[in-house]
Amino acid sequence: MALLGMDFTCALESLRDGRVPDRDCVLPLLSKLVGYCLIAASTTVKLPQILKILKHRSASGLSMLSFELDVVGYTIALAYCLHKGLHFSAYGELVFLLIQSIILVAIIYYYSQPLGAKTWTKTALYCALAPTILSGKVDPVLFEALYACQHAVFFCARVPQIWKNFTTKSTGQLSYLTYLINFGGCMARVFTSIQEKAPASVVLGSLRTVATNGTILIQIIIYRKSHEQREKKIK
Repeated sequence: MALLGMDFTCALESLRDGRVPDRDCVLPLLSKLVGYCLIAASTTVKLPQILKILKHRSASGLSMLSFELDVVGYTIALAYCLHKGLHFSAYGELVFLLIQSIILVAIIYYYSQPLGAKTWTKTALYCALAPTILSGKVDPVLFEALYACQHAVFFCARVPQIWKNFTTKSTGQLSYLTYLINFGGCMARVFTSIQEKAPASVVLGSLRTVATNGTILIQIIIYRKSHEQREKKIK
């Protein structure tokens, strides 16, 4: 019995015989189930951040560069997974994360008017290159190098935001819920990447995301408490 690439045969046969399914039977099945859960959760993971910006009509405290680099990183990561022919359960969330990241950047641009020529140039450059990268029409060696750079892109995407939070002692309009879901999802993706025998670079990318998202999550908790304590003293 197979469904969405998940074979339930061994598990059902073991249960029918009154036995606990073997580890080699359960782990691949669990991996795919977790993968599909991550994909389902990813469809709204950035929604809290989008709604928070729209509610306050402000992008204060947000690093524009961080969100721009997110779009670049997700584009490269998605293209690489498509190129490698990985099962959809191993990377599906990248599709929804990319779409939501593009929407986020558009909203941040809207609330950061006026935009300079540099911003419009970056937007035009992305629109010109993204289709080529996603279609995989890139030299294989260059593609591997591009994916290797993707780790640096995602790392650099978080550093400006982490630094801005640290220097201002505030996380502005950053959404706690978005980063909490991101952190939990990345932890689960480490497991599925290992189980699906994804390339080592994919596993390392998941570990890097756990570290950077975890750092921002801790900052949100710390600076929120500090802000609440200051407000109590004022009252």
